[in-house]
Amino acid sequence: MVEQIPEFSVSEISAAIKHIVENTFAQVRVRGEIFGCKRADSGHYYLSLKDENAVLSAVCWRGVASTLLIKPEDGLEIVATGRVTTFSGKSSYQLVIEKMEVAGTGALLKLLEERKQKFALEGLFDIAHKKSIPFLPEVIGVVTSPTGAVIRDIIHRITDRFPRRIIVWPSLVQGDGAAEQIAAAIKGFNDLPKGGNIPRPDVLIIARGGGSLEDLWCFNEETVVRAVYNSEIPIISAVGHETDTMLIDYVADVRAPTPTGAAEFAVPVKSELASKLMLHGGRMINSIHRLYNENKNYLDALGRGIPNLEQILSENVQKFDDRIERLVLAFKNYLNAKMHCLGLNEIKPFYVTNIIDRKSESLEGLARRLDSVSVDSVLKRGFAWIKNSKGQTVYKADEARRSHSLDITFADGIVKTRPIGKKNELQGDLFD
Repeated sequence: MVEQIPEFSVSEISAAIKHIVENTFAQVRVRGEIFGCKRADSGHYYLSLKDENAVLSAVCWRGVASTLLIKPEDGLEIVATGRVTTFSGKSSYQLVIEKMEVAGTGALLKLLEERKQKFALEGLFDIAHKKSIPFLPEVIGVVTSPTGAVIRDIIHRITDRFPRRIIVWPSLVQGDGAAEQIAAAIKGFNDLPKGGNIPRPDVLIIARGGGSLEDLWCFNEETVVRAVYNSEIPIISAVGHETDTMLIDYVADVRAPTPTGAAEFAVPVKSELASKLMLHGGRMINSIHRLYNENKNYLDALGRGIPNLEQILSENVQKFDDRIERLVLAFKNYLNAKMHCLGLNEIKPFYVTNIIDRKSESLEGLARRLDSVSVDSVLKRGFAWIKNSKGQTVYKADEARRSHSLDITFADGIVKTRPIGKKNELQGDLFD
């Protein structure tokens, strides 16, 4: 007798398998490496987990994906918590992920190092691309969570050091979507027009408090790294504690150990600047005074070395008159000596007499010309010699008006005068 084998419909088999699978694997933890990961427009993640021998399909619905600390990506080894279910339409089964953790810190560090080497080879971390932080920015942009201690610490520190205008661009700093929001905030600040209603910041601070490597992972995402690299505005990174180093720290223009440290990088201390200005101002004033005194002493020394020009002229005029007198006398003595030698008083030949007459006439003409240009001769012709109270010759009427007193020398005496405030009006007394 043939044993009766039970007969099932396809749907019955699928339902039975589904019942067995979902009851047996209602809550499991599966360790594996992600590959073939993609995000649908709906926000769901579809991926596979693999090990050395098998592959398990998996799905992470949008609601769960938004709470994940780590963004799923190929090559990341994880431990996924969820339930196994079947998909009757394809006679397949899959893991519905409800929680995702990195399979140990070592896996994240390995991925971090791989990304670091990739970006370094592209030149994203080169010092040549670093921009200098402005000494005293007018506007500071901050990308961080709008709540919590981080933004309060930054505002408080900047206000204490040197109050500046602060614009906060709220952003997630952890979990799904955080990397995209941070990148969008950086781009948004850069896209602000200069002179617009919202001022474009002179420097940006990207900040977050401390946390685990998983908590800070969004600052290692490629979208954030490239947004920082492409920013025209200088960026200060301040993520986590001093010992935490994210990829954003390598690409940022300045890395601060803490959010408070970022505020200190952004602005100087106003009171210290005021003290330095006072110190340098005092030094500058002292230097100017010293330079003025040195130059004044130098000019005074030069003045003492300049002789009295009026005295030099008077002495040379006197020497000139003396030389004329001696020259005339020398000619006369010379002629008398020659006449005595030749016995001209007795012989007086005709040609000698003519020579003597011509020379005498020439000599007398020279004497008259010399006499005509002497000071006494000029004064006798109606001219006057005007000197101020310092004994200096006055050549112009404007100089005479500015003088306190004047000495006017005529051929027959000196008149001392002083201006009385109107042009061409003088008063004075005659002195012999």
